[in-house]
Amino acid sequence: MRTLSADWVLPVEGEPFRGGAVTFEGEEIVAVGAASELGEGERFDDAVILPGLVNAHTHLEYAVYAGFGDGLAFSQWLALHIERKERIEFDDMLVIARYGAAESLASGVTTIGDSSYSGAAAPACAELGLRAIVYLEVFGNDVDEALADFERRRNRVEDSFSDRVRVGVGPHAPYSVPAHVYAECATLGLPLTTHISESAAEVEWLTRGTGPLAPIAERFAPPAGTTGTRLLAQDGLLGPHVLAAHCVHVDAQEIRLLARHGAGVVHCPRSNAILGCGVAPLLELREAGVRVGLGTDSPASTPSFDFFEEMRAAIYAARARAGRPDVLATSEALELATLGSARALGLDDEVGSLAPGKRADLAVVSLSGSPYLPWEDPADVVVLGGSPERIELTVVDGEERYRKGGFEWHELRSGAAAARGRLLGNVPEPTITQKT
Repeated sequence: MRTLSADWVLPVEGEPFRGGAVTFEGEEIVAVGAASELGEGERFDDAVILPGLVNAHTHLEYAVYAGFGDGLAFSQWLALHIERKERIEFDDMLVIARYGAAESLASGVTTIGDSSYSGAAAPACAELGLRAIVYLEVFGNDVDEALADFERRRNRVEDSFSDRVRVGVGPHAPYSVPAHVYAECATLGLPLTTHISESAAEVEWLTRGTGPLAPIAERFAPPAGTTGTRLLAQDGLLGPHVLAAHCVHVDAQEIRLLARHGAGVVHCPRSNAILGCGVAPLLELREAGVRVGLGTDSPASTPSFDFFEEMRAAIYAARARAGRPDVLATSEALELATLGSARALGLDDEVGSLAPGKRADLAVVSLSGSPYLPWEDPADVVVLGGSPERIELTVVDGEERYRKGGFEWHELRSGAAAARGRLLGNVPEPTITQKT
């Protein structure tokens, strides 16, 4: 049995505890309450204990792709991304994915939903102790070829799957995977994720068969004459097992379809903004009852896996879109990044909040030396003042997976930088300094 205590505990479900503590035994939380009742155990001053953050849409294998094609139109950026990742092999992807998993844990993230091109995210998460649903991506219009490729990648990393690291399937998008391939993916009975209505170019191709995405999309999926959401809904392919990433360009009817079929949605505000894709209708999705979570996407389109920046970006985007400062409070952004993402992934009975019986997944955030002390509202302080540099401890299933200064960052960064060099065409590798 182990107890951690801090100035505040934010369970997400339920009121915050000033001078709170969390007690866990093995993989399970057994008590959440006042330290005066549970004991202090290991005490963290000027700190807050949170549920582990849940990043519902990542690509760990792209952890070193930051800055690739910045400023390009979505279709050009995508073409560059495809061309560069063909330059490296599985071993490079595994090195990069390990670095991405380490960065996630060091950011207070304990659970991810990862769209994995090669499957390397599975062994990376298994080795470092990060909880994950690893959705093995599927591309192309030939059913037999697409599913055979899925099985090859699944078999290659089969030993990595467990109760903590689970397998899913990820038909990439309606412009790269036609509906009949989606249908076959659904027969696998696995959690399913896909990218939907990320860009205006996607909608133009699907509805009219024109636009800048045509040179890429015409190789994979014909124009459907309708949007991705409507296409999946009319073919009976939406449901609670489906996680739709982005949903930037969805109208009121599509939002109702997502809600009616119980599909989850992942909001990725930084990626959508940086790629010039727009701002997703977060307020409308939430008001319709859609299960919405938060995701960083990958550093190919977002500078980092910094989930605190993602929470802040969600607030900025929601308030700017609505033209109101009362949209998406900090407590709501925190819920979006924890329990909301867990709901979207279908894992809310296990993670996303601090409650007896749930998995002992948590993060300790220090605000020591920050301008937010003394604090007035702990949710304001954590969301507006938090950062990966302020993570003191990350626990998954009751085990320490990160303690500040604990990773062999030099080795992780060195290997990842070498792989980045190969992606760029073997440019000179940078000098790597030790992270403290």
